[in-house]
Amino acid sequence: MKKLLLALVLLASATLFAQSPFDGTWMAKLDTVKLPTKPEQYSLNKNMYECLTCVPKVAAKADGTDQKVTGHPYYDTIAVNVVNASSVEIIEKKDGKVMYTDKESVAADGKTLNEKFTDTTGTQPVSGEATYTRVKPGEAGSHAVSGSWRIEKYNTISSNGLTVRYQGTADGLKMSDLNGNNYDAKFDGKEYPINGDPGHTMVTLKRIGKDTIEETSKRDGKVVGVSRMTVSSDGKSIHVDYSDKQHGTTMAYTMEKQS
Repeated sequence: MKKLLLALVLLASATLFAQSPFDGTWMAKLDTVKLPTKPEQYSLNKNMYECLTCVPKVAAKADGTDQKVTGHPYYDTIAVNVVNASSVEIIEKKDGKVMYTDKESVAADGKTLNEKFTDTTGTQPVSGEATYTRVKPGEAGSHAVSGSWRIEKYNTISSNGLTVRYQGTADGLKMSDLNGNNYDAKFDGKEYPINGDPGHTMVTLKRIGKDTIEETSKRDGKVVGVSRMTVSSDGKSIHVDYSDKQHGTTMAYTMEKQS
């Protein structure tokens, strides 16, 4: 009888955790996003392009050809094509495969920058558009994209870049998205791989409470980001606070349950 009772208790406990409040498909809502306030800094001058806030910094000839860069998990070459006096196109590749395409255009008054991007790091492309506001101009004689820019809003992002599915397990959480990324991690402090991620990111999960989980992302043993996810009391949304440890920025957003 004692063994049977213990088995029933363990089964009930496993069922409780498996029926996690995180279970389901969730979509981030762009109108809830609180973006980083720290500006991004670029320089395009005398046929040289620099991303001064990239980690590590990027410096490459702006002649439209693939230029080798090191230290970046998602690309090993960058090609910067100057389209005209107000626009550039940037293509990043890894092992010859296009990973990210970015088209940037500065308004005639020089105060705003429009970015159209396509992320092809996953099994299907994620496209979107964002608006930036100028914080500081570039040096005299430099291209219009030079200077400091603060992101104001994401105008659009394709749904496959906003959707994620979670499933609770007896001692952890499973995650999958529409672009081939997934993990099956436990709340044991160990590192688990994000399968399908070309950046080879590892995650560590920590249960903060019944409705809150902390997810720490690492590369090469170094923490690159921390997400704290909390399910609302009605179970219809998840609030996410994200801290980018590489760039020293934070952002927050809400995901709504789809199913």
